Amino acid sequence: MTSQQPDDRTAPASARAGGGPQNRMLLLATIGFLVNFWAWALIGPLGATYGEDLSLSAFQVSVIVAVPVIVGSLGRIPVGALTDRFGARVMFPAVSLLTIVPVLFTGLVASSFAMLILGGFFLGLGGTAFAIGVPFVNRWFAPENRGTALGIFGMGTAGTAVASFTTVGIAEAFGRPAPFVLVAVLLALYAVLARALVRDAPGLTPPTGSLLARTMATLKVRATVQLALIYALGFGGFVAFSVYLPAYLVNAYGLDRADAALRTAGFVVLAVLARPVGGWLSDRFHPIPVLVVNFVVTAAMAVLAALELELLPAGTVAFLTMAIMLGSASGACFALVARLAPADKVGSVTGIVGAAGGLGGFFPPLVMGAFYTQTGSYFFGLMLLALTALAVAAFCWWPVRRAAAARPAAA
Repeated sequence: MTSQQPDDRTAPASARAGGGPQNRMLLLATIGFLVNFWAWALIGPLGATYGEDLSLSAFQVSVIVAVPVIVGSLGRIPVGALTDRFGARVMFPAVSLLTIVPVLFTGLVASSFAMLILGGFFLGLGGTAFAIGVPFVNRWFAPENRGTALGIFGMGTAGTAVASFTTVGIAEAFGRPAPFVLVAVLLALYAVLARALVRDAPGLTPPTGSLLARTMATLKVRATVQLALIYALGFGGFVAFSVYLPAYLVNAYGLDRADAALRTAGFVVLAVLARPVGGWLSDRFHPIPVLVVNFVVTAAMAVLAALELELLPAGTVAFLTMAIMLGSASGACFALVARLAPADKVGSVTGIVGAAGGLGGFFPPLVMGAFYTQTGSYFFGLMLLALTALAVAAFCWWPVRRAAAARPAAA
């Protein structure tokens, strides 16, 4: 049987030798990911503001912050496949330029619930940049370094932290359109930079066949479905909290919007910093035990948060520990992608797994908003998270661990 593990032949000789431009390419990819994720996350910090100004219910607020998530998730499937065909040098500038349109529409035009849904729908395009960077970075680095490299690239999720730190303050100081205009300018500058400096790894061979056929072939790879489920909780949990935590803190603890946005930014920063740690640990040991520990601790912290004790210290410890665990799990999951994905399908696998991660971030805000609307409490939503985390930990330890162990024997 042919091995499905990528090997040194999928990375350029310079990467295997430890020299060459791969670190510069990693930096460019991470910057592009960060700027596009910043655009993707612009609505979340203003959710409470939109709710007050437009008299929206808690559920409606959860909808407007979740719509970009689902579009950015599903869009990763075609964008990942297109990256396999055209490369990051084409796709990074293209996605960055296209994202400018919904950014400006949302900031300058949207003034109703329906218009925010429309703007958020297309704003999701910024979230697809993830599916460009993973195959791009994967091709530049040798297998033994891919977990760390992909973890560093994953720090581009700091774009959501930047959005949380800056959006409310900039909007209050210079008017609500200001943060959107700023991000549009940065997207344009990055598109020019990427077109001038980004280079795909030597030996990139465009796959044959239609997009649909390649997507269906990727879905038939068992590792694709397994990895998608893991990432749906790891990255999905991070996305869900990064977009909904401001509303949660306002409703559950009575914080003002600026304070809630800053605390959310702290959550995001910890998750971002933990992502390369998860990748590094996976390179040194193995992704499976890293993932199991991450999800078991996440379950325990979700139970602690569900008790709705005082924000200091119990609530803060619970959410910040969850941030570390979910960030680490995201890094470990893509270290596993680098081990298991067929070399010619890394972009397609990334697209599907990334889509699952985004979808994992779409539903929790809706569930949390629905529970809060019906019961006035987030207890049941957080307990559901705890049970899900335990189930995924068990899934990693039994079927996924067996599948990973069988790969070398199959080779």
